[in-house]
Amino acid sequence: MIDKRLVPYSGLKKEPFSGSHHGMRYFMNGDDGKNSTTFTVWVYPEPWCFEQTPDEEKESATFPLSDEGMDQAVAWLKERYETEKERWTKAAQNMMHII
Repeated sequence: MIDKRLVPYSGLKKEPFSGSHHGMRYFMNGDDGKNSTTFTVWVYPEPWCFEQTPDEEKESATFPLSDEGMDQAVAWLKERYETEKERWTKAAQNMMHII
């Protein structure tokens, strides 16, 4: 899924980070710009970008902006994927059918 080494958590103060894993998209963003001490992670189904996905399809959790917080965020992403695996699989399968 996501390797925390690829996401420099201090970089979330400046720029959001997004990606996907088998139909589950995720978006990470520092909560207060350069003064951030926490960051929020959202998960939502393919195919749309974060801004175009309805809020009711998104789920989020907030973590401390630290190495330990990134560990917690990655664990949460893995848990969300496993818990709703069928939802994400359907999103990935239907992705090419949406016009």
